[in-house]
Amino acid sequence: MGSLMESGSISDSAVLMARVHPDADGGVELANVPPGLMLEVRTRNHTYTIIPQPSGKAMIWGHPELCPEPIEVAEVGSTAGGYVVREGYLCPDMKLVFRHNDRPVKTSRIVGVRARKQQ
Repeated sequence: MGSLMESGSISDSAVLMARVHPDADGGVELANVPPGLMLEVRTRNHTYTIIPQPSGKAMIWGHPELCPEPIEVAEVGSTAGGYVVREGYLCPDMKLVFRHNDRPVKTSRIVGVRARKQQ
């Protein structure tokens, strides 16, 4: 099984991830994702695709019931598990959090984040 950091060749993956400026923990600020790239966020249970929008909102999909098709959400971030959410930041070992239909959604832990070109 390939690494989550692969998006074609290893050099392509490294170049794309370098463009989103991940921190030492592999975390990514959504504001650092340049136009034309999207994030693939794999949790223990599902794989989500997230496209940050210039407005600060994001398009997200990947949950078979909540968002099987792209939906626009105003809040996307991550949490270590408590009530504190770091909005606009996604990091492995934290839980993906977003708001859908005025309801907060907290996923299983993130196991990897990778950047991909939008298709």
